[in-house]
Amino acid sequence: MLGMTLVAARADAQTAVTSVTSVTAVTPVRVSEYHLAASNYFRVSARDVAVIRDRRVRDEDLPVVLFIAQRASLSPSTVVDLRLRGFTWWDISVRYRLGAEAYFVPAAGIPAYGRPRNQWNTIVLSDADIVSLVNLKFLSEYYRVPANRVVDLRSRTGDFVAVQREISGRGGRF
Repeated sequence: MLGMTLVAARADAQTAVTSVTSVTAVTPVRVSEYHLAASNYFRVSARDVAVIRDRRVRDEDLPVVLFIAQRASLSPSTVVDLRLRGFTWWDISVRYRLGAEAYFVPAAGIPAYGRPRNQWNTIVLSDADIVSLVNLKFLSEYYRVPANRVVDLRSRTGDFVAVQREISGRGGRF
């Protein structure tokens, strides 16, 4: 009798595991092309990106979360937690020893913070600076386009999501 009960319990457990696995497998994670590009560039799952997005992180801030997490060897949720507690991107960067040089993106004709490299340790970047530099790096490297093109498109479109649509071939012409 005990043997039959264990077999039945085992069968029920296998059915439960199969059911959970099936539900997980068929639940699609919906992310935008911009989020998918960030997922691919930073080598994180689309599900992880969706979790970050669901915490009300702005689209253009999502690559910053992933960049800091990657560079500082943190989980993205740690970065999001600090941001939601009111820390600036610079505060989070300094806390994990990321200086201005971590955000530098070489681009022809664009000055490097207007200072020689040996003075970068005195630079304090604003949230807007960090968002712009991380998105510039992410989009120019992921799509293999010159950083100057990303800068030009950003000046025309006003946001990096529109820039991504344009350089991926899914946006209108500007």
